[in-house]
Amino acid sequence: MTSLTLTLADSATMLRRNLKHQLRYPSLTLMLAGLPIVFLLLFVYVFGGQLGTGLGGHGAVGRDAYLTYVVPGILIITVASAALGTAISVATDMTGGIIDRFRTMAISRGAVLTGHVIGSLLQTLAVLVLVLGVALAIGFRSHASALEWLATAGVLAMFAFALIWLSAALGMAAKSVETASNTPMFLTLLPFLSSGFVPTATMPAGLRQFAEYEPFTPVTQTVRGLLTGAPVATHAIPAIAWSAAIALASYLWAVRLYNRRRAATPS
Repeated sequence: MTSLTLTLADSATMLRRNLKHQLRYPSLTLMLAGLPIVFLLLFVYVFGGQLGTGLGGHGAVGRDAYLTYVVPGILIITVASAALGTAISVATDMTGGIIDRFRTMAISRGAVLTGHVIGSLLQTLAVLVLVLGVALAIGFRSHASALEWLATAGVLAMFAFALIWLSAALGMAAKSVETASNTPMFLTLLPFLSSGFVPTATMPAGLRQFAEYEPFTPVTQTVRGLLTGAPVATHAIPAIAWSAAIALASYLWAVRLYNRRRAATPS
């Protein structure tokens, strides 16, 4: 077998390991979906009537208008929230001694991290389906074509892949599981400082500039445009660029940390 074939086989084994963990503890997946669903219901039914005033679009007014506006932001915060679990699972492996056992086996160095990332990506996609199902149940409607829905899934998966690699690197850098559970919390805060919940034009000057240039805004605007028929050309390129840059930088950082931790661990 070639080196690439062995790497793929080892990665598939690690992926099965992480999927079995997820199936054994389905409450974690439900918990990851719970936070975005609570935010969705809170913003739509508590704040939606006021925040939706003046948004309009597609004949909707008030709460219905805000539901259409906020769902893309909720999907993005779902991606950010689901990525947090990766840091915890990676830190658990790194501090629990299982990596020492893996080091005694003929396992590809990148297989452990790849298994975590792909497993978390599949979990994130499942959580997105749950959250979107709730959004549809409370009245969200989209006139997007099948191709636009497919593009939406692609954008969300691409951004999720980037944030999961970042979360994996943060888990590698953490000294304990407790630290790993807290370090990536900023990922759930940044969507609130974007166009996810209110238009950036309503923000004060300094905050508006930050919101317009941080990565969550172009991704949110791209998803919103695909689902509502708004233009996406000016947002899609920055969204793709941010996702690619975060994924590449986080991958290189995670692999470097993994190799360093392996080298520092006594045989």
